Amino acid sequence: MPQTPLAGNRNDNNRNAKRRTGRARWLVPAAATTALAATGGLLLWSPAGAAENDGIGRAAFSAVAVGDIAEQCTKSDSKCAHPKTAALVQQLNPDFVMTMGDNQYDDARLKDFQKYYATTWGAFKNKTKPVPGNHETYDPAGALKGYKSYFGSVAYPDGKSYYSFDKDNWHFIALDSNSFDDRAQIDWLKRDLAANGKKCVAAYFHHPLFSSGEHGNNPVSKPVWKLLQGAKTELVLGGHDHHYERFAPQNANGDADASNGIVEVIAGTGGANPYKIEEVQPHSQKRITNTYGVVKFDFADDGFSWKLIGTDGSTKDSSPAYSCR
Repeated sequence: MPQTPLAGNRNDNNRNAKRRTGRARWLVPAAATTALAATGGLLLWSPAGAAENDGIGRAAFSAVAVGDIAEQCTKSDSKCAHPKTAALVQQLNPDFVMTMGDNQYDDARLKDFQKYYATTWGAFKNKTKPVPGNHETYDPAGALKGYKSYFGSVAYPDGKSYYSFDKDNWHFIALDSNSFDDRAQIDWLKRDLAANGKKCVAAYFHHPLFSSGEHGNNPVSKPVWKLLQGAKTELVLGGHDHHYERFAPQNANGDADASNGIVEVIAGTGGANPYKIEEVQPHSQKRITNTYGVVKFDFADDGFSWKLIGTDGSTKDSSPAYSCR
């Protein structure tokens, strides 16, 4: 299977420092008010008081999601962030962890995974569900070689770099956006979506379709987004840009669609050097940079919500609650 590195500078880590109804899924609690938040030098609007799981019932399980994680540094370096995000995950103790690529910098060689990622995020390797990013393709031993060697069958359960799994009423799809031009992955995705019997669907991959960060929008994801939306996917997670961002539901063309659109969340805050906000995209609801942390999702049988939690333990953003379609 071809592995072609996609958008992004080869050394981008070194930058300077979305059966069901058509009802709207954005369920802001009645008590919520609007608030202005100044973040990353930008004046932003965000819903305030969006209490965890308001409107979606009791949480069935939790998961942590983040990408762009292990720089080549260790806990002995006070500026090293991935030991701190790993400690946060251990404290949160989610049911499982989703990593959205660029797990290990710079070239994601096996020896680098062993020296850096394994010493921090390796503590919960047994419940991590990873996907590769562009840095995993830079391995001199071959694209994804170190990634595959380190994660093993967890990342390649069927001998492929993409897979799916179920948890309660949710179906999760882990994709390799380095090879969205590979027909085999697209055909597999179509079969997987057709066979799914769960009410709620989430997908995650490295290169986001929409981003206000330095890499910006990545059209390589557009055909996949269309397939996911056609199958009533609720949520798409991405990394690549080293900031946090959440979007209102939208379709693959970037049109707002509160009833049928997909909610996108970018969380490239796992430990790599933060990126700037470059061009704010339509339907972007919140953007935070210069912050390390992880996104904690609470999944119910009929919906979801999340919080961005910083390494200082504070909540940096709380999402609205969404219902599944």
